[in-house]
Amino acid sequence: MVAALLALACARAVADRAADAPAVIVTAVALFALYATGPSLPRIRTSTRAAALWLGAVALLWTVLLALTPDGIWLAFPLFFVQMHLLPLRGALPAVATTTVVAIAGFGWHTHTLSVGTVVGPVLGAAVAVAVVLGYEALYRESEARRRLIEELTAARSELAAAEHAAGVLAERERLAREIHDTLAQGLSSIQLLLRAAERALPERPEPALGHVRQARLAAVDNLAEARRFVRALSPPDLEAGSLPAALERLCATTARTSGLAVHCQVSGAPTELPTPHEVALLRIAQSALANTVQHAAAGRVELTLSYMDTEVALDVVDDGTGFVPSGLPAPGSAAASGTGFGLAAMRARARALQGTLAVESAPGEGTAIAVTLPCPAAASEGVTA
Repeated sequence: MVAALLALACARAVADRAADAPAVIVTAVALFALYATGPSLPRIRTSTRAAALWLGAVALLWTVLLALTPDGIWLAFPLFFVQMHLLPLRGALPAVATTTVVAIAGFGWHTHTLSVGTVVGPVLGAAVAVAVVLGYEALYRESEARRRLIEELTAARSELAAAEHAAGVLAERERLAREIHDTLAQGLSSIQLLLRAAERALPERPEPALGHVRQARLAAVDNLAEARRFVRALSPPDLEAGSLPAALERLCATTARTSGLAVHCQVSGAPTELPTPHEVALLRIAQSALANTVQHAAAGRVELTLSYMDTEVALDVVDDGTGFVPSGLPAPGSAAASGTGFGLAAMRARARALQGTLAVESAPGEGTAIAVTLPCPAAASEGVTA
């Protein structure tokens, strides 16, 4: 636009055969050269002072051109945009106002008169330039705000994905820890006790020792099946072979056979089909509770009761052992725990994962009672449907 307007001013000066046509051409060329060097100077874009000095030089040459020819008034319009673009708003608006006044005064000096059109034209051009630049800057700020928002949302989504991945890893690690503690670890403990009993029986009593070895071998076979189930992510073998009450009865019989305890299992209420996660949790809690009784309680009798109710299912494991103070147990994984203490924590985690509760009642010399209660989703959904 600047090049075209300067060329138009020179052409008209030559066409009118004005006496100052050479001066107009020289001034126009000088103005164009100064204007064209502006974009190649990096400081003009980064320094307000440099931009102001460059704009002052451009405005000075433009004022000379305006003094030579009234056609220089048209250069005021592109100057408005450049001033609004390079100067801060507090400096751009006075520069635009000054350029407008100079344009009106220069044109009036050439025509020796001031009309409404002479004043309104430059003022309207200045207003349009200011509105366009301010509108563009508002759109640019909004675009930048949206870009930053998108970047923040993208970063937040990445952080959320990483947090979900970490939570999933921790949850899976906790699940595997519970499974290993309630199955493989307890099975290995049973094998250790059986082999220790066999060792004490040898060589005087080979028959009892052989029985202990056979029981240890069966326990090893069962734990091998559990390990393969971990790899294949299958349900516990005891549940695959029958119902939960049958699995608990087999568990009690196996515990009684390997430990010598009197373990009794009874079922209260009408058995109903439970979701697989509920059956797995109840079986694992029963395994962990019986293993704790065998290893720590020094009990002579254990009662396991599975109770089916209208909206809940409950499992109670009660022994007549030495008991303990529940609040005095060390935290799992602490130095005081010495590698133990995960049983109750794992049982509570299983119950909590299914919106259930687990209570432990015990005192020194008074035995221990563990009660877990889980809601029955099937019963709850039937109540909602009804």
